Formats: sequence, structure tokens, C-alpha cells
Amino acid sequence: MENRVCSTESVTGSCDVWSCQKSASADHLVIMVHGILGSKADWKFGAEQFVRTLPDKVFVHCSEKNMFKLTLDGVDVMGERLAEEVLEVIQRKQNLRKISFVAHSVGGLVARYAIGRLYRPPKKENVEGLTDGTNEDDLKATIGGLEPVNFITVATPHLGSRGNKQVPFLFGVPAFEKAASLFIHWIFKRTGRHLFLTDDDENNTPLLKRLIGDYGDCFFMSALSIFKRRVAYSNVGCDHIVGWRTSSIRRNYELPKWEDHVNKEYPHIVYEEHCKACDAEQSELISTADDGLDKLEEELVIGLSRVSWEKVDVSFHASRQRFAAHSVIQVTDKSFGIDTVVEEAQRATNAANVKIESEGNGVGIFNLMGRYSGKLFEHS
Repeated sequence: MENRVCSTESVTGSCDVWSCQKSASADHLVIMVHGILGSKADWKFGAEQFVRTLPDKVFVHCSEKNMFKLTLDGVDVMGERLAEEVLEVIQRKQNLRKISFVAHSVGGLVARYAIGRLYRPPKKENVEGLTDGTNEDDLKATIGGLEPVNFITVATPHLGSRGNKQVPFLFGVPAFEKAASLFIHWIFKRTGRHLFLTDDDENNTPLLKRLIGDYGDCFFMSALSIFKRRVAYSNVGCDHIVGWRTSSIRRNYELPKWEDHVNKEYPHIVYEEHCKACDAEQSELISTADDGLDKLEEELVIGLSRVSWEKVDVSFHASRQRFAAHSVIQVTDKSFGIDTVVEEAQRATNAANVKIESEGNGVGIFNLMGRYSGKLFEHS
């Protein structure tokens, strides 16, 4: 039986997606976060694919507390809203045990802020040889009381968006990049200041730098470190909004020669790398070899490298939609590929069949045109 997908929208606009047949056993909450000026609809297709693939395991929630103009209020304000939203879902679904995040663009920074607010330290200290009947779960830190599993970002500007070709449509021209940092807040308000690291007058330390540590009751790095997997998907080119280096958390010289790699199963994936966690001393030694980063960006790279990352580099150079790579990588809808074509051909075939059967001794003739029409006819 096909895995049917159910979804619902609340009065406030939130969207939940789950399996119609096997929702009772789904104990893994997946929070999907959209990017700037986006909405919950951006992840609707992706959410449905998760549920179809893992019907008895996942319950997906597409975030709605920061839609459209609300994404201009600042990463911190959006992070607070997202944290509250996640807690509301957890309270509503009592059977949840695990949690993962999938976030696009600025949504990745918002999710990093939110998990810092949702971090819960271990209830008891992990002492070797403890035999007083302590529950093993009490020795583990959690995110909102749930076991953290995957933290996945898609084209997220982890190093910010200022200078050094971090925003490709500025063409790497220093004058353009400097002007953008001065005027970006006119368009993108506080969020723009956070992205261009010009918010140091608000709290001395730019927000993106605070995200690589623990501050007060915000445990940003502690929270990030307890996820089993951290994955960063990045566009190697054609993304005119977020540069390759900032989304893949790399220095200039660390960017790989992706043209030499081929993934036959997933053609758009051109490079994969598993980066182990580096301590501060290792990172300091590495950083001296690069002259392309300013001091603050180098601090961000070092801070984020204290945890392991899986880095997946994607290229849409051969796609007709390559100029929309920043959105295409999010997979907002189904492309018009072979599956879609077959579905449309089936409709035409079924319509012809109905017409034939309605006529005595009827014979129907219709065309399936195109380069692969023979194969298309076979499948439909």
C-alpha cells in the first residue's frame, strides 16, 4: 500500500505532516525552518517526502512563527519564537522521543539560536561506576527534553555575508561589499545587520560570534555539539545569495576541486567530506595558512570546527534552473522529470480508455510526443 501523507494547518498557520497509516509509532520530531522572507509552504514538499520515506518514524513540523516580514526582525528574535514553537509541538505530541532540524538559508542560523535556548543539561552528573539505579537518560543533555539526532543546514551563511565574495551577486567588488554592509539594514532590518556582522553596537559582540559559544542561559555550542550528526549542504556555484565558503564553513584554500568528482546515484552532489572536530590549537595552526579571511570570520570558522561536520557540495550548473540554485537546493516542489511526465501520460491514457469504452467497438488513437516517447509509452 502506498504511504499516504496527512497534513493539517492550525489557526496560527503551522503545518504538521505525518503518515496516515503509521503516525502512532512516529516518535521522531523533524523541525523544518524556512529562510528569509519565506513561509512554511517552502518545506511542504520536503516534509511529505520525509514522511513517505520514513512513515513509521517521523512527525514533521514546518515552522510558521517567522514567516514573510517577520524574518526581518533579527536572528535572535526569530530564534526565540522558534524555540517557543518547538516546545508547543512537544507538549502537543506526548509520544515524541527524538528531534532533528532541517533549515534553509538564514533559517539555519535561527535554528542554531533556538537549540541554544532549548538545551537542557544532564539531570545528573555522569560519574563512572554509578550504581544507584540512575536512569541512563538522566545522564544525557537534551533539546527540549528530546534526544537530538540530526542538525542539517541548506545554503546557510554560517560565516555571515560580508566581504570576501560571501554574497556572489556583489561580484566580489570591495566597494559594493562595503556599501552593502552600510545599507543592508535599510532592506533586511536587524537580520541584515546580523548577517553582515554590523550589530556589534547592540551588544558589543556580533550575534554570529555569540553563536559559537555559550552565553548566560543560551548554550549555543553545547546544544550543537550533542547532535549525532551535523550536515551542511552548499551550492558550489550559481547561488547568488549565499556563497560556497560561508555555507560550507571553509577557508578559501579548503574549497575542493569538485569538478573531478562524480556521484552516479545523485548527479547534483559533486563532493562529500567528513570533517572531524578540531580543538582550538589545531584550528589556530590551520588558520595561519590562509590570508583570505578577516579576523572575525576566522574566529567563526574555528568555533564551528570544534564539532564534526558532514559537508555535501551541490552543483546545478547543468540544470535549467541553475540561476535559482539558492531556492532549488531546498527542493520546494517536484521537478518536471520522468515521474511527472509519466503521471501526465497516464492521465491521457486513462482518458482515452474511458472514451473508447463508451463507444461500441471503439478504437482510440492518441500521440505521446517527445524524444523518449517510446519509453514514456512503455511506462505509462
